[in-house]
Amino acid sequence: MRQIFLLILMFVVGQWLVKAIRRSEAQNAQRSGAAGGAGASSAAGRPGGGAQARAAKAPQLPEPMIRCVECGVHAPASDSIVVAGEPFCCTAHAQRHATRPTGRDAR
Repeated sequence: MRQIFLLILMFVVGQWLVKAIRRSEAQNAQRSGAAGGAGASSAAGRPGGGAQARAAKAPQLPEPMIRCVECGVHAPASDSIVVAGEPFCCTAHAQRHATRPTGRDAR
């Protein structure tokens, strides 16, 4: 019983330490961001300096995912292949889908 209590106590203390470390890292990032903001305002006085600072801080959106018509696997849009308006995860699936019989031949 004592070992279980000690294990639970160690888990709680570990979680508290992790949160404390993350909190201090976030505060340091805010402080360095505030110091970088002062430098960015001086760069904004130069032509094009402000746009570069804003572009560096702009968050990047995740790449859209495309669902393969043949197998249903989701692949990044940059890696997918579009044939006749239909997205595929690879060329083999595009070829297999193209050779599939359609209409009356499918029966």
